[in-house]
Order: sequence, then C-alpha cells, then structure tokens
Amino acid sequence: MMERKDVIQKLTEVFCDVLDLDEMELTDATTRADIEEWDSFSHVHLVMEIQKEFGMTFPPSEALSWKTVGGIVDSIMSRSV
Repeated sequence: MMERKDVIQKLTEVFCDVLDLDEMELTDATTRADIEEWDSFSHVHLVMEIQKEFGMTFPPSEALSWKTVGGIVDSIMSRSV
C-alpha cells in the first residue's frame, strides 16, 4: 500500500507534466485557486493522467468533486487498499 507522501510525490510529477511546470510543491491543502494553470480544461487532462499513472478509474462525479490535492489523494488511497 502506498503512503500518502508517495501519492503526493507521484501527483506532483503528474501536475508538473500536465500543467507544463518545472516544479511545484503540492500539499493536501493545495486547491485549484493556488495553481493558476489548474483550470477546468486542465482538470480533465489531470484526471486522465492520474488514472493512467495510478491504474485506476474514477467516476466523473468523483473526479469533478476534487477541490483539493487532499481530495485526490483520498480517492487514490481508498482504492489502493
């Protein structure tokens, strides 16, 4: 089972790749408002890449409800048990 910090580290790589950023620091509390590039269009791309990276599928209603990085981590962690 992955630890929370490992999930955040992998998510950071996905976010940097999708949002074309050299580096960033994600925390559970990071929101869309904190990252200028995280808009509704990039959110869809992020969801697709997160699903690929973690080998999971999220229902659209769940993926659309993600408002923080912590919410994404919770979704991933709940499936990796």
